[in-house]
Amino acid sequence: MKPAHLLPAPATLAALTLSVCAAWLTLPAAQAAPEPALPVAASLANFADLADLTVPAVVNIRTTGKPAADKGDADKDGKAEKGGTDGKGKQADQDERMREFLRRFFGAPQQQQQQKPQQPDDGDDGDDDGDEQSVGAGFIIAADGYVLSNAHVIEGADTITVTLSDQREFEARVIGVDARTDIALLKIDGKDLPQATIGSSARARVGEWVIAIGSPFDLDHTVTAGIISAKARETGDFLPLIQTDVAVNPGNSGGPLINMRGEVVGINSQIYSQSGGYMGISFAIPIDDAMRVAEQLKTSGHVTRGRMGVYLGDVDKQVATTLGLPDAHGGLVGRIEKGGPAEKAGLHGGDIILSFNGVAVQKSADLRRLAAALRPGTEVKLEYWRKGLRRDAALTLAELAPDHAPESAPRPPALRPEQE
Repeated sequence: MKPAHLLPAPATLAALTLSVCAAWLTLPAAQAAPEPALPVAASLANFADLADLTVPAVVNIRTTGKPAADKGDADKDGKAEKGGTDGKGKQADQDERMREFLRRFFGAPQQQQQQKPQQPDDGDDGDDDGDEQSVGAGFIIAADGYVLSNAHVIEGADTITVTLSDQREFEARVIGVDARTDIALLKIDGKDLPQATIGSSARARVGEWVIAIGSPFDLDHTVTAGIISAKARETGDFLPLIQTDVAVNPGNSGGPLINMRGEVVGINSQIYSQSGGYMGISFAIPIDDAMRVAEQLKTSGHVTRGRMGVYLGDVDKQVATTLGLPDAHGGLVGRIEKGGPAEKAGLHGGDIILSFNGVAVQKSADLRRLAAALRPGTEVKLEYWRKGLRRDAALTLAELAPDHAPESAPRPPALRPEQE
């Protein structure tokens, strides 16, 4: 107990209490307890500025042409599987199913026809001699009017109309088409046109934000966004594709896939679908490959590719163990074209090609693409595995046959010719 003389008097204590309360009430508002901070929206992706920057270089493409026979399309798409679906060619069956899922719905005339309102007719039933209409997208890659799009967007077209975002219209002519990579180069007569900034698909990263601009269901210059889900996704075709979750639908085909720096990293080309519409997975052609094709189309109107003259298969663990190869990788040489480059280079059936010009080969598709990226007549260095030893060979590439050229001999099961 403190001494009584140290305790404040009751009157003094009351006055002190009133003074403290008055001081608290007169504090400035700025000194009041701060409210919880709101989330910082600035960290979110800003697609508005990106759209303003990139939309002017994107074009809507409309085509008209005579109806194509469904049977002809089926024959063309199914031809590559002949000889490999005898019950043993599991890989060929898988490739066929994948290609079926990856049917290119974007520019399909019959689907676009469903989206358009019915037009009054002249009294006939409209079933004969009617032009089919298709819609897709593209983007300007040069200020003087070169436009990049998909080959299937303009397939069978008699007329091609290109519409810019400012509603200017141009009639386009075809400079060249490459069906193997689904690339088409068009030309419109214009000057000082807005052009897209070309980026690098090799530097694109999984998880990176991207946008797609196109004309889904004929709604031109529509912007959708998502991320890159995977790179180098195999589809059985000449190019490994970029997989995204960007919403892509009929009419988006041929439009650009753009990163957050406003650079084109791909061309929207395919979707995984069981219905013909978007199901959460879309695919784009890497822009690095597309620009190499476009340069050849601009120069000569067509693309020339090299080939080795072999049928190739993948190496699984069982094959690697049987042949004494430490790891399951490389391209397994099957049938060799008589008198072709591989035979002249001394390759035999059963050899496993491990590297191509110093580039390691993980699977047979790598070899087809590496050879196709070079011009005929180019000499390449191969490293291959035979009877437990690594060996070297020099091979001079021949020219790849035109698209869908007939094969002269049946294909061994589970092997794919490099010329597909």
